[in-house]
Amino acid sequence: MTAPSLFSPLTLRGTTFRNRLWVAPMCQYSVEERDGVPTDWHLVHLGGMARGGAGLVVAEATAVLPEGRITPWDTGLWNDEQRDAWARIVSFIHSQGAAAGIQLAHAGRKASTHRGQEGRGAVTPAEGGWEPLGPSDLPFAGLAEPAAMSHAQIADAVAAFGTSARLALDAGFDVLELHAAHGYLLHEFLSPLSNDRTDEYGGSLENRARIVLESMKEVRRVAGENVPVFVRLSATDWMEPEGWTLEDTVALSGWLREAGADLIDVSSGGNVPDARITVGPGYQVPFAAEVRERASVPTSAVGLVTDPELAAHVVATGQADAVMAGREFLRDPHFALRAAHELGVTVDYWPTQYERGTFADRPA
Repeated sequence: MTAPSLFSPLTLRGTTFRNRLWVAPMCQYSVEERDGVPTDWHLVHLGGMARGGAGLVVAEATAVLPEGRITPWDTGLWNDEQRDAWARIVSFIHSQGAAAGIQLAHAGRKASTHRGQEGRGAVTPAEGGWEPLGPSDLPFAGLAEPAAMSHAQIADAVAAFGTSARLALDAGFDVLELHAAHGYLLHEFLSPLSNDRTDEYGGSLENRARIVLESMKEVRRVAGENVPVFVRLSATDWMEPEGWTLEDTVALSGWLREAGADLIDVSSGGNVPDARITVGPGYQVPFAAEVRERASVPTSAVGLVTDPELAAHVVATGQADAVMAGREFLRDPHFALRAAHELGVTVDYWPTQYERGTFADRPA
């Protein structure tokens, strides 16, 4: 059987992606009204990358509750006004031939922080912030101490993922992604470095994974049988043996597959600031390959995949079913079209207005 190429279609449930080079969710911290409603910035940001040939454009980590925002300037999806603003963006993404996804998130103990241009650290209640929540009262270094979540608050968070999933579908999104990586709430429950609970949400791997599986089942219930649901996981805390490990990720990925997940979006890190991370081109690809092989679930690879040849190699060698790119799409929103051109692949979704870009060797 011929290995799939980077520019071959991929079908998951009822959605077919025109290629396997996708836009990773990237926070913009650009909701100046602090109401969670996406703006023209998000339309141009996400729409430009859809126009640029991506097979799937995943919107940034979008909070399912107001207190689940990383910063007060994050997008949200807990009310109808936000849904309607997202619908306009989704419509444009679709008009460019790309699928639209959204990453549903809760920041947990890393919530209520300043955005980069405002400095680092917590936004206090006096500044319009709020008390963060987490599995335990263990703070992320340099941020406010979180309140340990009650059982009622855990149940509220799980239900909120379902509510946001419904709003996302009503806005027209094709893919829902559950954010359980990068040290945010669901990852915080998974890792022993941030979860010291002694009840049914702490201790054993099965207990620490409970809220993730509950949230996955709730999102799948809302999504029905036709909508793909992804889960982003940090494959490791980079703090072996005491932290979250690849072995844990493989086990959880199998459980998520059984609960209805269609793809594991494999990243790493983010839960502790002093992690010992070895960074280089494609440095997280082996994690995606391991999860794909051992958990028998499709994966996407992310992490310094900035070269078309490397992206094509990842898919052709079966290390992942798709590649998520972030910073390269920021540098070049037309990265997918450029990759096709550089790889010598003819695609039929160049915007008519840009078709002259396919003939770089011809006179203007």
